[in-house]
Amino acid sequence: MRIRSFIITATVAVALPLQAAEQAVAIPIQRLTMETALKAAQATIAQCRKEGVQIAVTVVDRSGDPQVVLRDVLAPELTLTISRQKAYTAVSFNAATSSMEDRFTKPFSVGKVEGLVFSAGAVPVTAGGTLYGAIGVSGAPSGATDEKCARAGVEAIAADLELGSM
Repeated sequence: MRIRSFIITATVAVALPLQAAEQAVAIPIQRLTMETALKAAQATIAQCRKEGVQIAVTVVDRSGDPQVVLRDVLAPELTLTISRQKAYTAVSFNAATSSMEDRFTKPFSVGKVEGLVFSAGAVPVTAGGTLYGAIGVSGAPSGATDEKCARAGVEAIAADLELGSM
């Protein structure tokens, strides 16, 4: 029994360093460049102008931190806060906020956490299975229009991201 115990201990002692050597010691994290985030934000503003509305757009990185924030001339100041919160929500759940509008309705659900907004108007930015961030929009008369504009921002950088993620 003692020899068997020694063999098991020796095997584990040898296997652990080998297993550790195979594991990465750092995780590479892909992020949007400032130029790419700006391109997405500008395309979002352009789409909303085509729709006849002035909005604020926030592009957040995968951590939910703002990378680019733009507010069109006539968009109210409040749209800045809401666009950021929508973008933060979309990246946190890796889902369009429109898909979560009715998801958290109970009094003490996660939907009541400060800083989360579960109304249409934000979409995650993904390519090649990588989550890069999200685009949040506020100021249009409907969340559907906000989201249409956000999707235009994603579409403006989609080809660049697909090529970059290969």
